[in-house]
Amino acid sequence: MNMSSTLSPAKNSIKTSLRREPLHRRMADPLFGVVTYGLIAVAIVLIVYPLYFIVIASISDPSLVQQGKVVLFPRGITFDGYLTIFGTSTIVRGFANSVLYTVVGTALSVTMILTGAYALSRKDMPGRNLFMILFVITMFFDGGMIARYLVVKELGMLNTMWAVVLPGAVGVWNLIIARTFLQQNLSPELREAAQLDGASDFRFFFGIAIPLSKPLIVLMVMIHLVANWNAFFDAMIYLNDESKYPLQLILRNVLIQSQASASGMDMASMDSTAAAQKMGELLKYSMIVVSTIPLLIAFPFLQRHFIKGATLGALKS
Repeated sequence: MNMSSTLSPAKNSIKTSLRREPLHRRMADPLFGVVTYGLIAVAIVLIVYPLYFIVIASISDPSLVQQGKVVLFPRGITFDGYLTIFGTSTIVRGFANSVLYTVVGTALSVTMILTGAYALSRKDMPGRNLFMILFVITMFFDGGMIARYLVVKELGMLNTMWAVVLPGAVGVWNLIIARTFLQQNLSPELREAAQLDGASDFRFFFGIAIPLSKPLIVLMVMIHLVANWNAFFDAMIYLNDESKYPLQLILRNVLIQSQASASGMDMASMDSTAAAQKMGELLKYSMIVVSTIPLLIAFPFLQRHFIKGATLGALKS
């Protein structure tokens, strides 16, 4: 018997059922796809265009930007903003300070979170529930800015790097994510097997727990890289020496005062106040671009591990 003749009744029944199905049901799935992709496209434009505008505004004439004549392409192209940034010691020093605070703060935070989460994930740790309660309480109750300032002052950390990186080194939410991840991926049987082979707690942590926690480590590194790089409030409160200001604090001063004098630059060479204001506007966009580039470079390399770590740290049934 011919196979096509056998399948033809089934094909005819499917076609008949499709003809009988109402039009709005047949159009539902394609319409849903069109609407979904349309919303995604709109969201991408709303997110990407502001970034693109900042880039083209950083190399355009500030007067044309203020007049709204710069929309899709740069006009009156000038690189004075970038030349001023990289030719000014204050901004370069702020960039170096931000790199230092970010590297040290991220390394410190990731180390403390991993070690603390590993200890809290061990069911044989005495008082681990009490410690978790104490940690969670800090998420809802805070002594306030004055209390934190007094603590930092009494510890002798004012106007030092440690005043920027230590107070917020351990986030309780990140600690909970790390503890959940380690509980799910480091079973007691695995630890018992390692102990039978003669592995100590330190060897098990560094030789087994850390290699199995690479997605978690990348997740924590990415979170703290972004947080430490964009942080400026603690530096504004605890630092008095402008030579220790991070780049974000210098950028904040420029954005508020609308001129480069806030960042310690010498504007005496400018012909007028209007010229200084134009340079300030140009520096705004240029400094935003410069401060964003490191994160844009790092994120593509960490994105795959970042997503995997975020999903593995979630609760599972």
